[in-house]
Amino acid sequence: MEAVIFAGIQATGKSTFFKERFFDTHVRISLDLLRTRHRERRLLHLCIELGQPFVIDNTNPTAEERARYLVPARAAGFQVVGYYFRSILAESIARNAGRQGRAQVPVKGIGGTAGRLQPPALHEGFDALYYVHIAADSRFIVEDWHDEGQRE
Repeated sequence: MEAVIFAGIQATGKSTFFKERFFDTHVRISLDLLRTRHRERRLLHLCIELGQPFVIDNTNPTAEERARYLVPARAAGFQVVGYYFRSILAESIARNAGRQGRAQVPVKGIGGTAGRLQPPALHEGFDALYYVHIAADSRFIVEDWHDEGQRE
């Protein structure tokens, strides 16, 4: 049983990474899809109850926000893995500008999330952490977590 928690500002590739790496094996839990915390909590608890692997595809900028998923998953015996997405504000704003309709996030919202962003740390309760960034050819590069800070 695996719980995956993404962390990073908007437009850093989290949802695309989910589609490439976890679509066939994990349930996607995302406020973008579910629209309310109540629905999100219900789906989270159902996945935990059924032992269903899941991915939390939200920005999760703070340890406190990540704990809402991490704590119940660990209590239920899930292995909890975190992926921290390179969060450079200018790059995210540029990627966001290419989005259409509801997918485009107000720049002020991206900046607000960036201002609250705390890189995850193993002491939060993760079993493993990885650092993700997008290469020049648009491939995802996943690296082992070596230091508990941003690498930008």
